[in-house]
Amino acid sequence: MSKLSLIASAAVFALSASTANASDSRFFRNIVGQWSGPGEIVAGKFKGTKFVCTFDGSKPGKQDGMKIDGNCRVGVFSQPMNAIITKKGGAYSGKFLDGQKGEGMDVTGARYTNNRLVASMIRHNLDGITVVNLDDPNRMNVTISVKHGKNVIPVIGMNLVRKTDKIVTGSITQ
Repeated sequence: MSKLSLIASAAVFALSASTANASDSRFFRNIVGQWSGPGEIVAGKFKGTKFVCTFDGSKPGKQDGMKIDGNCRVGVFSQPMNAIITKKGGAYSGKFLDGQKGEGMDVTGARYTNNRLVASMIRHNLDGITVVNLDDPNRMNVTISVKHGKNVIPVIGMNLVRKTDKIVTGSITQ
């Protein structure tokens, strides 16, 4: 898996995971839309690498959950990214790119509380945790960490902003 693929897959994972908690439906609705923003690898071999991602979030047909399509860019190199998370019974499942059997990742579980999502991810022998904070409906902070023994080490941080139309309205008075 290339560096760009790993960065982009992690970013898509961060935007996509959820829980079976009743409040997660609101969380999914709040992520639907267009998002973009910078990120940086904050630890490891590629520490200091900066990237920019742009995503469109939508509902995956008639199913509960979400679908993410977009790309992440490092310099002039861009990689298409996609993910789908669906709710079946009381649990969520999903994959990014083509899942861990290919070049992507799988969701293994998550929990949601107070505008904060903590999700578990797996790619072969790599376990990770993604924390998504959506304290403002137009700003999303994402931290992706890996487990190393009993330690959790932050690896990627992102600050995404919802793309919104700026409409100016006014009135005429006589």
